[in-house]
Amino acid sequence: MAAQKKLAFVASDAPIAKAAQLALTSQYGGVDIEDADIIIALGGDGFMLQTLHNTQHLPAPVYGMNRGTVGFLMNSFSDQGLRKRLEQAEEEVINPLHMHAVCVDGTDHKALAINEVSLLRAGPQAAKLRIHVDGRLRMDELVCDGALLATPAGSTAYNYSAHGPIVPVGSDVLALTAVAAFRPRRWRGALLPKSARVTFEVTNAAKRPVNADADGVSVKDVARVEVWSAPEIEHRILFDPGHGLEERLIQEQFA
Repeated sequence: MAAQKKLAFVASDAPIAKAAQLALTSQYGGVDIEDADIIIALGGDGFMLQTLHNTQHLPAPVYGMNRGTVGFLMNSFSDQGLRKRLEQAEEEVINPLHMHAVCVDGTDHKALAINEVSLLRAGPQAAKLRIHVDGRLRMDELVCDGALLATPAGSTAYNYSAHGPIVPVGSDVLALTAVAAFRPRRWRGALLPKSARVTFEVTNAAKRPVNADADGVSVKDVARVEVWSAPEIEHRILFDPGHGLEERLIQEQFA
């Protein structure tokens, strides 16, 4: 008989997640994440993103169970039959985005984003952005509340709320979406190849300040933000059969 896989349980600060961690650890045992074959994340989507970032250097995949709100990246919670669920689970591999932001004061910041990199106005006036794709100027001026570049996995999050498209997993496409565009008024964005390198330049940053965000890592007063995919980094996520990312993305389009 094959040896049982070693499980590590991590939980958000929510009391319901902490209680689930205690119950599951007492029932199934638990090891440190560095020694785990599978990492079980208990919380919501935000905690799942945090767990993926914190464990990207480890070979173990992450299986999430929802102890938060939406739980798009999570499986349903149950303290019964966990090992069987893990044996039957399907794996999705996703790649994050690199963000390199240069601020008005000359400092630069780097971060990774599994969902999206977004730029948002930080003052009362609309932002003015210039957009280059692979070094070629594609839009001289976008007047807007902001813009974002989303991965397929993140296309149902902020991107979808901003009326961006839902992108199928495995399509090798990124979604470039405007947030409340004023000029060009009807511009909703573009679909770009996964290999694209997108550069946002903030024009008149002193009068129209802009902040950048990569999965909760915020950078204030940016002058230039470059974003590109990181295929060298792989996040492995486990889902119950029939409830993987591809199915969830399709369901969202008919909700």
